[in-house]
Amino acid sequence: MATLDLTQENFESTVLENDFVIVDFWAPWCGPCRAFAPIYDQVSENHLDIIFAKVNTEAEQAIAGSFQIRSIPTLMVFREKVIIYSQPGSLPASALEDLIVKVRELDMAQVHKEIAEEQAGHA
Repeated sequence: MATLDLTQENFESTVLENDFVIVDFWAPWCGPCRAFAPIYDQVSENHLDIIFAKVNTEAEQAIAGSFQIRSIPTLMVFREKVIIYSQPGSLPASALEDLIVKVRELDMAQVHKEIAEEQAGHA
C-alpha cells in the first residue's frame, strides 16, 4: 500500500476513522527525511492493515504547528485516536517493525481507561 499524503482537509478524518495510523512528518529539503522515506515505504508494504501517512511540514505548517513538530523527520503513531508514540529522528526498518509490534500488543482498553482516569482527575 502506498503512503497517504495528509493535508488539513484529510488529517483529522484519517486519524479518527482508522484504528492504526503512523504519520511521518517530513520536508522536501530534509536529507534525513529523504533517506528515511524508502524505509518507511518498504515497511508499509508489510502492514496493509495500517495507514502509513506523510505530512509535508512545508506545505502543512498548521498541522506541524498543532503537534509542535520541532524536528524532522518525526514519527507519530495513533492507535484508536490516541497518540501512542511521537519521536523525532528516522528509524532503521528493524526498529520501525519492532515499534509496530509493540503498538499492536498494547491493551488499548487499558490505555483508554488510564486516559479517562487522568482526565477525570483534572476535571
